[in-house]
Amino acid sequence: MKILTLTLNPAFDIHCGVKKFLPERENYMRSYRRHIGGKGVNISRALHENGVESTAFVVLGKQNCADFERELSSCGISYVPVYVDGRIRENITIHPEDAPETRISFEGCRVSKETAAEIFGMMLPLCDENTVFTFNGRMPAGLAVRDIAPFLEKVKESGAHLAIDSGTFTMEDFAAVKPWLIKPNQEEISRCVGREIKTLAEALAAAREIRALGIENVMVSMGGAGAVLASPEGDFTVAVPEIEVISTIGAGDSSVAGFCAAFAEGKTMLECLINAVSYGSAACLTAGTNPPKREDVCEIRKKIKRV
Repeated sequence: MKILTLTLNPAFDIHCGVKKFLPERENYMRSYRRHIGGKGVNISRALHENGVESTAFVVLGKQNCADFERELSSCGISYVPVYVDGRIRENITIHPEDAPETRISFEGCRVSKETAAEIFGMMLPLCDENTVFTFNGRMPAGLAVRDIAPFLEKVKESGAHLAIDSGTFTMEDFAAVKPWLIKPNQEEISRCVGREIKTLAEALAAAREIRALGIENVMVSMGGAGAVLASPEGDFTVAVPEIEVISTIGAGDSSVAGFCAAFAEGKTMLECLINAVSYGSAACLTAGTNPPKREDVCEIRKKIKRV
């Protein structure tokens, strides 16, 4: 089974370490790292790091794409670039020693409806029942969900398994598209159902509610508390071991990668959930948006418990 990832809104993820972050004051960096990112790219990197191949379709701004492509190539992932005018956006994450991280995101390249049609025109011939197609991240400037919904319908008509992890999609959007998999986090699931979700039990109830709209699999990540899945095979809840978190950036993308990797290998839905949580937790052990290491994934997988 092949896995295709689509990144319409890639980014350079810049990570700045500071002793203490002081709002409204000048802050001096103690460390600096820059990685390529964007949800589909993050998924492909996580898969490649763990021995699972994919093809990443990526929209790249012409003004600063050279550095991005160099790192894509050095990561070893297979990718197909689509060039547009403008610059790839930058995300700045500030990591204080004594407080949670703060993220500042810039707007990236404008992507036209014509460019979207071009990309899907390349991807749709590759889609069939043995394909997982991931659409992730917020919509870029120039596009709305309604502009790409017809293309996503064609992905489904091909028989491909459509996974969507995008904060741009509303509950109404998900109900209209009916993807094979969605993976909201705690904040996103609360927004979708219109009430605050605090516990795993509440998350599972919300996942069932959303699944009733015709979405086949609803996985909700609840950070250190664990994750839940409502699926055709049943409802599952898992707890994760305590870890020393270095960075949570990209953990959700890694979770999607883990789920899709297990599904591509013919695993059960419970095994897909466990693999997703293993990837996501392992990603928290790496700096910045670096992908989860295979040895960390294997070690964490042994400690996942069904509850």
